[in-house]
Amino acid sequence: MAERPVYMVEQETNSVKRITVEFVFCPGFSIKQKQKSIANLHNNFKEKNPDLNILEVSSKSSEELGVKLSAFNLTINTGDGRFCFMENLFQSAKVFENGGPYEDLLFKTPGDAKKDQRLRGSGELTGFRFKDRKYPTEPKTMFYNWLYLHALYQKQNRDLMREIIRYDAFTDIEFNPKKSINCQAEACAHFVSLYRRNRLIDALKSMDVFEKELYGDNAKNREPTIENLLDL
Repeated sequence: MAERPVYMVEQETNSVKRITVEFVFCPGFSIKQKQKSIANLHNNFKEKNPDLNILEVSSKSSEELGVKLSAFNLTINTGDGRFCFMENLFQSAKVFENGGPYEDLLFKTPGDAKKDQRLRGSGELTGFRFKDRKYPTEPKTMFYNWLYLHALYQKQNRDLMREIIRYDAFTDIEFNPKKSINCQAEACAHFVSLYRRNRLIDALKSMDVFEKELYGDNAKNREPTIENLLDL
């Protein structure tokens, strides 16, 4: 047996809730084995939540939408007429004690960008920087979610946006909260939550508003306030 989180948008409040679901894990690295594990995870979730639509968000998803929403496939406009994958932008923006950001990672393959040895050999992560703007490391998932939601709202991804709002819960079979921090399934849940609460546009215009919407009223206001990044 194994456990994975499911990020669901509650029906009454439209807030995001993370629940842990136990399921039979099918060992092996093939997509077929991964999809068997996903099916087991989703079936167990649906036993208690039969009315909720659930989507696997990863390259292993059996749904085309879930594959397209993977950070390895989701494109983002860098603001200078170029596009890259969301995963690349996230990795290329990391700043460490002894190096970074490594902007050459923008246009490598997402897998190569994520595995680049400089990301592990440059000391502690101290922040993020993109287009001469600095971004904080706290809350730990904020910058990743900020980028992901911006990417999904951009013009080239509007078809994906129209499809994702039909779903109520999201998973990523590769994400293990004991080993990783950021999760594309969590980002999708926050997108749907903000959309249903009519807070999406305001949250994307200001990181201060974004932080409060996702992380609560106790979130700290940060200077300078980062505004108007819909097109990054």
